[in-house]
Amino acid sequence: MKLCTAEFDGSKFAAILKGDKLLPVSDVNVKRGTRYSSDLLELIGDPDSAALADLSKDLTATIPLLETRLCIPYERPGKVWCIGLNYKTHADDLNAQQPDEPGSFMKPSSSFFEPGGEIVLPPEHLTKDVDAEGELALVFSKRCKNVPIEEVPSVLFGYTTTLDMTALDILAKNTRYLQRSKSFDTFFSFGPIIVTKDEVANLEDVEVITIHNGKEFSRDYVRNMRHLPYKLASFHSEVMTFEPGDILSTGCPKGARIKFGDTVEAHVTCIGRLNATVR
Repeated sequence: MKLCTAEFDGSKFAAILKGDKLLPVSDVNVKRGTRYSSDLLELIGDPDSAALADLSKDLTATIPLLETRLCIPYERPGKVWCIGLNYKTHADDLNAQQPDEPGSFMKPSSSFFEPGGEIVLPPEHLTKDVDAEGELALVFSKRCKNVPIEEVPSVLFGYTTTLDMTALDILAKNTRYLQRSKSFDTFFSFGPIIVTKDEVANLEDVEVITIHNGKEFSRDYVRNMRHLPYKLASFHSEVMTFEPGDILSTGCPKGARIKFGDTVEAHVTCIGRLNATVR
């Protein structure tokens, strides 16, 4: 399934994307006598949510996608973890060495912006060098800890697309400034589509692409990551308990420097696209 949170006719609701139309989860409830939540975060944590695929298979989607606004899937994930320098091309671009263990950081909810919205550059006295990075992210479905690599798929709901921004000049001053360089307002977004894990036959064949001003800027396969997605999930589950809706963004092949008036898009094949403008 391809799931989203959509705004239409004055209301927001979880929906299933079918081609160029949306099927609200509430419509499934009416037709099938079910009681699924219209809140996507709650739906992700529902142990019976996988049955939605079969329940909705023969139902007709009626809401034209072009008449809706696709929102950030949910505004308050419990945790958003991101991985730095997970592709050699990104490390080379920054003249940095890839760490032996995954280098990770968190994103505050205040850094989120809506898909299709704006990345607002900070004042120049704070930073003059910002990049935008398109990434693949894992979305957790269960409360879990100490998960072996081979069991990671059992705790995942699916995958989504993210845009992660960095103030590179702040980071260049001192690697200890990583969290600050990543935490400005409008320095992160995810969605607008979350794809259930069964939709992706082989995650390592997925390509992660950043498009800058309409032109492809960077592209690489998931299989070329220094630390593959399931390893990242297992590794971090030794540190913390993951909860339904938590996000683990797995890194970018290379970030595009952005300036006022630019457009940027994250495209993850089989998963989706996420775009923004810069002001």
